[in-house]
Amino acid sequence: MKHLFPLPTLIFFVACTSGVKETPGMQGAYFMISQTLHYDTADRKYTDLKQLKIYTDSLMMYTQVNPGDSSSGFGVGSYIASPGHVTEYDVFRTHDTIVDPPDSFSLGITKTVDGYSQVIPHLVIDGRKAKLTEEYHSTGKAQKTPLDGVWKQTLAYTVNGKDTITNNQIVAQYKTFYAGYFMWGQATKDSLGTHHTGIGFGTFDWVNDKQIKETDLNSTFAIIAGQSFNVDIDMSDPNHFSQTISYPDGTKSVEVYARIGK
Repeated sequence: MKHLFPLPTLIFFVACTSGVKETPGMQGAYFMISQTLHYDTADRKYTDLKQLKIYTDSLMMYTQVNPGDSSSGFGVGSYIASPGHVTEYDVFRTHDTIVDPPDSFSLGITKTVDGYSQVIPHLVIDGRKAKLTEEYHSTGKAQKTPLDGVWKQTLAYTVNGKDTITNNQIVAQYKTFYAGYFMWGQATKDSLGTHHTGIGFGTFDWVNDKQIKETDLNSTFAIIAGQSFNVDIDMSDPNHFSQTISYPDGTKSVEVYARIGK
């Protein structure tokens, strides 16, 4: 015999369970589809920004570029997921101006068929109170490599014949690999003391334990957007690696990275 819930009990059960929010599983790579700023009097929706966001098991990074003027920014840090929310704790964020001290954000998260949406309910933009909604579509592939994770650059230099030139303009640079995607973001300071931001993101293929192939999809620097590069890698241990890109003119760009933890 079938056991049926009394109607009032069933209504109560459905009402309670439908409001339960699960802790979102955020690991993956996501393209931002739109941003909507909700003001008191009107909404403004933007779809022209190119942004990739990656969540590993405990860290996150995003890189963003505006194709209209090549302005860019990025942020990197840790995160904690809870039912219906993600709280992000920046360790570094810049949009030509370095945010110091770094921010933290409480995001309302709703998982969707294609990805997820996030809401920051309280922002002040140009002196006006606003709510920000961003829509993301999931991308990436089921690829796992020893490079997966978030890395901080510790040294960068160029080799030209017998000359080695250290890049002293870089204030900070981070790079992330996950789900077949990579991104990097750098903050530099020129001779006049002005800060600049550069980013790039795209896909990567693991060729072997000595080489990967990166294809840039978007970047602050138009000259590399859409280009592919063979990148020689040397992992001295699971938490350190160096990469070398050789160019047709014989010069080599070398970058050294250390893995960052939670």
